Amino acid sequence: MSDEMRDLNKDVIDNNLIFLNEMGLDPGIDHMSAKKIIDNLLDDNNKITSFKSYTGGLIAPVSDNNSWNYKFTWNPRNVVLAGQGTPAKYIENQKYKYLPYNRLFENTERIKIKDYGDFEVYPNRDSLKYRELYGLKDIGTMIRGTIRKVGFPKSWNLLVRLGLTDDSFKISNSNGMTYRDFLNCFLPYHKSLSVENKTKNLLGINEEGSDWIKLQEIELFSNTKKIPLDNATPAQILEYILKEHWKLEHNDKDMIVMYHEFKYTNSSGTNNKIISTMGCIGEDSIYTAMAKTVGLPIAIACLLILNKKINLLGVKTPIDKEIYKPILQELENFGISFNEK
Repeated sequence: MSDEMRDLNKDVIDNNLIFLNEMGLDPGIDHMSAKKIIDNLLDDNNKITSFKSYTGGLIAPVSDNNSWNYKFTWNPRNVVLAGQGTPAKYIENQKYKYLPYNRLFENTERIKIKDYGDFEVYPNRDSLKYRELYGLKDIGTMIRGTIRKVGFPKSWNLLVRLGLTDDSFKISNSNGMTYRDFLNCFLPYHKSLSVENKTKNLLGINEEGSDWIKLQEIELFSNTKKIPLDNATPAQILEYILKEHWKLEHNDKDMIVMYHEFKYTNSSGTNNKIISTMGCIGEDSIYTAMAKTVGLPIAIACLLILNKKINLLGVKTPIDKEIYKPILQELENFGISFNEK
């Protein structure tokens, strides 16, 4: 929610309205499911010491048929540009951390989600602002981030290191350029080494490894595939290349996974932990889990407001119990529920 939107709060209240923001998946369901646990813990006089929250839009195992273990299930441009702009900001064990883009995908952690398997997560954007939003100003660890299948961040980092995700400049002769020529733009000149060998040397990989297979699979070395984009940025060209290889086929199923981890101390001084997870599988490439988890919360919120079951006024996000409680309950009727342990 932008500062400009917040500034409308008085006018919205004066006009007897509610402007409900951040009402999708992430942000949206993540806020509601997290705030429910936070409120319950604080109401019981627990002290929350750590909160980690991660969400991922992925391809379901049944449709996972490429070496990257990934397909586009939402805006491809946002995927290509993920993590750019400002460093990831978070606090861990009372230490402030600022992770720049060039090291973002090296800083991963493993998690396990019941019934869905193992994943890797990395910090995303500014986690610090959520301390105040969630009423956890003194918390020692606060990290929000992204979920990917194991191995993806390391391989994606190869494209980052090559410079292919850069959106800050344009390649003037991009139209008609082959994929191979595009890749070669980012490799040092050598009078005898091939594009393949220069890539291996720069990235420190070899033909026996999975990373090499992944680069070949997206046809970066192709001398026949051509780019039809005028004056395109590297990121725009990469997006075009990946959309061909990572598009959902008609019967493909996508998957949403969400993971919250809370550490807290109860009134007797005992340390405890809660892990709350959610998984959702889509039906096909149209009725996706992404469409379901993004669309249903706002649809349910609209009905609740129209039927006077949410009576709050002003500029809001769904962190109020009057909003999140009935919406989370209704989402369960659509198979979107959390497993807590």
